[in-house]
Amino acid sequence: PTSAQVSVVPHSSGRFCYTLDNDLLTTEQRQFYEDNGYLLIRNLVSDKDIERFRKEFTRICKREVKPPGVMIMKDESLRSQFGQSEKVVNKVQDFQEDEELFRYCTLPEVLKYVECFTGPNIMAMHTMLINKLPDSDKQTFLHPMHQDLHYFPFQPASLIVCAWTAMERADQDNGCLVVQPGTHKTTLKPHGYPEWEGKTNKLFHGLLEEDEKIPKVHLVMEKGDTVFFHPLLIHGSGINKTSGFRKSISCHFASSECHYIDVKNTTQEHLEKELQEMVCKKYNATSVELKDIWNFRARLVQGERINL
Repeated sequence: PTSAQVSVVPHSSGRFCYTLDNDLLTTEQRQFYEDNGYLLIRNLVSDKDIERFRKEFTRICKREVKPPGVMIMKDESLRSQFGQSEKVVNKVQDFQEDEELFRYCTLPEVLKYVECFTGPNIMAMHTMLINKLPDSDKQTFLHPMHQDLHYFPFQPASLIVCAWTAMERADQDNGCLVVQPGTHKTTLKPHGYPEWEGKTNKLFHGLLEEDEKIPKVHLVMEKGDTVFFHPLLIHGSGINKTSGFRKSISCHFASSECHYIDVKNTTQEHLEKELQEMVCKKYNATSVELKDIWNFRARLVQGERINL
């Protein structure tokens, strides 16, 4: 069994199941998301904001600031060569307590789109700034195809959306996002570590069985472009074959009307154990509940905090 035996409840009386009635999205945009599970909005976030996020990321890498709760993921093999710098950090996760990076989650231009999927009561659930390192040989930072709902112990999926903003041009050379359009209409599939010797990072789970017949689309994006996508959409990213760093900033937003679920005896149970072990080790705790981990990560952005 999986925890995503979620029948998507249509939000409106019309033909749209995955967006709410709103004055922002055109009928064509809503239909595109309905059919494909993602929507790309060009030039949404300003260069000025992106440069502020970039500066804060550098400060975190250099340990000039230490936001509580933030998880810094590194390529340990490079530390002796580069020390504490952005050249070893591939991801800053859970930045909800860093006021400068958390600004991304509160940008009005982003939130107005988020509201089309979640409604007015919006929680920021999972925050990341990804710094895809140059990686042409080992493929350490290839992120296998996966569904984000695998990581989330809350539902319904139709009230969750990811906003992912390119901080510079993202293309096939530096490991842009790859999506399989329409797969958001499927159920949650079993995930785990793919059997690639030495090619997976901690918590980089992927589909255990991938349908190669489903077409893949590479999302080529310019700086400031933002894609919104459904948590069941199958997606991943390739390796960075350039000498530069491919940065992006993202947040998974959910309606605060979503509710937590018990993942025991589901395909998500092994992820729960792995996450609990990591948190216990980091905070020297003996035990921690999955719901408590997510309560700590979650932060209200707009409206009223109801369930999450």
